[in-house]
Amino acid sequence: MAEVDFDLSSEHRALDGILGRFLAAAGSGALDAAREAIAAFDDTLRRHTAHEEGHLFPPAPARKLLAPLEDTATGESAPQRLSRELRLEHVQIRELSGMMRRLVEESGDLAGAQRLFGNLARRWDAHTEKEESALARGDF
Repeated sequence: MAEVDFDLSSEHRALDGILGRFLAAAGSGALDAAREAIAAFDDTLRRHTAHEEGHLFPPAPARKLLAPLEDTATGESAPQRLSRELRLEHVQIRELSGMMRRLVEESGDLAGAQRLFGNLARRWDAHTEKEESALARGDF
């Protein structure tokens, strides 16, 4: 099991709270508050995922996010596969967060950011559940 020097669940819940602040602000049309919340979420998310990838997951293989080739004799271990999947999810979540941030910061498009919110929230929730469960089982 990986040695965790931070409280993964607490960090996830803090990010949940920031995302909730964005949703509340966007829902009430508060552009400045929504802009601040999505920027805080995006910045915190990027620091958080970089920390996980650097300290929690096994080192990424040379092919990083790609599955091993079918004819590879050794394949990948379960922790390597889990790490690859979680890293890929990080990329997807960061992309959605970044798109929402750009919509709000560059054009004040709260409606556009809100349309992406459901996708981000579903991916984030499934990802944190998977990650916390894997850590609790000692899968890393």
